[in-house]
Amino acid sequence: MLSKIISGGQTGADRAGLDAAMDCGLEHGGWIPRGRRTEKGRLPDRYRLRETESFSYPERTLKNVLAADGTVLFTRGRPTGGSALTLAVARKHLRPVLHINLSRYDRHAAAVALYEWLAENRIRTLNVAGSRESKDPGIYSEVYGVITMVIEALRGKRALSLFVPHQE
Repeated sequence: MLSKIISGGQTGADRAGLDAAMDCGLEHGGWIPRGRRTEKGRLPDRYRLRETESFSYPERTLKNVLAADGTVLFTRGRPTGGSALTLAVARKHLRPVLHINLSRYDRHAAAVALYEWLAENRIRTLNVAGSRESKDPGIYSEVYGVITMVIEALRGKRALSLFVPHQE
């Protein structure tokens, strides 16, 4: 069962994963570029991320992919930039990766897809990656909602079926 969420600490999807973990009482961590660098400046110290040797985003991407049992990548549309790199790194190193395109999935369907993928791949440490908030306004709240729903479902607080409208 999921016990830890890691990410690179960037705004948007990364930070949503960390905040959901913290708010739900899960362990969190990951790697961040030297200086705790994000697009909005230094990441606050309350996030328990370790700094890489360099200021390089690709180095932290590689370390997070390899440190996790699997990576979930949230975007709207095709992955570009750092998201495309994350997908390529995961595939190159034969690590489980799930791309959730929020243009095709609503929050409920995304939660179901992630829940099933976590179980199927027996993910304990999950790397959460994806679009930055500046490139995709609102992605933080979408990802936070999906991750929180999945954690609650995994803990048995709510059946995932309660999140998904019943269809006959």
